[in-house]
Amino acid sequence: MKQTEGKIGIREYTAIIMLSVGTKLTDDTPTVLFNSAKNSAWISLILIALLSIVPIWFLVKVFSVHQDKNLHDLNVYLFGKVLGHIISVGMLAFGFSALVLDSAIYVDIISSMYFTKTPSIAIYVVLVIVCGYGAKRGLQHIGSTAWLTLFYLKITLLFALAFAFYKGNTKLIFPLWGPGYWEIVKTAGSKMSIFADFYYLGIIAPMIDSFKSFKKGAFVAFAVVVPEILLALMIYVMLFDFTSIEVISYPFHEMILYISIGFLTNVETFFLPFWLVAAFVRFAFYFYLVLILFGAIFKIKEYEYLVPVISILVIFLGVFPKSAAFTIPGLREWMLTILSPMFFLLPCFMWLIAKVRGDFKNETSAQKN
Repeated sequence: MKQTEGKIGIREYTAIIMLSVGTKLTDDTPTVLFNSAKNSAWISLILIALLSIVPIWFLVKVFSVHQDKNLHDLNVYLFGKVLGHIISVGMLAFGFSALVLDSAIYVDIISSMYFTKTPSIAIYVVLVIVCGYGAKRGLQHIGSTAWLTLFYLKITLLFALAFAFYKGNTKLIFPLWGPGYWEIVKTAGSKMSIFADFYYLGIIAPMIDSFKSFKKGAFVAFAVVVPEILLALMIYVMLFDFTSIEVISYPFHEMILYISIGFLTNVETFFLPFWLVAAFVRFAFYFYLVLILFGAIFKIKEYEYLVPVISILVIFLGVFPKSAAFTIPGLREWMLTILSPMFFLLPCFMWLIAKVRGDFKNETSAQKN
């Protein structure tokens, strides 16, 4: 796997983002927001989205004049060799942690709600092998799978949310401000990194067919996943009430187990296959980002040989915590809180340094290229 592999177009690129970020409404992300913002979690998400536009916009502006560089190259160029490498190593640590924690959560979902008699370690091994293989095949294969799956996943998701909305009670959304203004704002500020995936997109920026596709794809995907997650949060409250939501780890899966469509009682059987493929795409993409970043930092060109090592580490670290259903969500929430200020400030500093260096003087001609 070399960095000279073919580039992907806007369709595949946008599909990858929509699946990677959009599937967060199906894991424990809603519960993280409900824990502090209660029934006003959807308002916190609006604030998170508004705040997230700032670092995403600054990041895109910086890449508009450095279209031949990836995120690690930019860190070294803008912050200097030493500080740039430190920042990139920090990014690698957080990225690898996200891969471990998020995959552990998905394994817990699968083992506790669908395949209850299958050992968690067996599910974890299958998940990591499939995702590692996808990462080894490269970004084009991940993008193609994402694009082929996207339509069917979104259609089944739309039907599930629509029927849940029909069964829900809109009165449960009130009072709108839930625990109070301060808790809503605090939740938004401390959980901004829910959208940190958009920052990590800089790692694959040179692998997109054009800067226009990189920019348009990011904002189009953002404009789709935000209303999607927002609607899901509102429906979860309408269906379960926030008092129940606080003790439900995975509200989406409880929702599809709860609803029925006429004589069809096992609605989850229609959604599960597409959700599993979306999970494979998401973690194959995370796996790929870790490989690319690791190779860039340590100047390893043939880094496909790292796949077995990283796979073993992910499985070992993912199954290591005792009572993972209680330990992992707490670790993930802590990581989101730590990463949030970094996600907001780093792109701002990158833009400021680029501005001081005079990199934007030829911005118009760079964007045309």
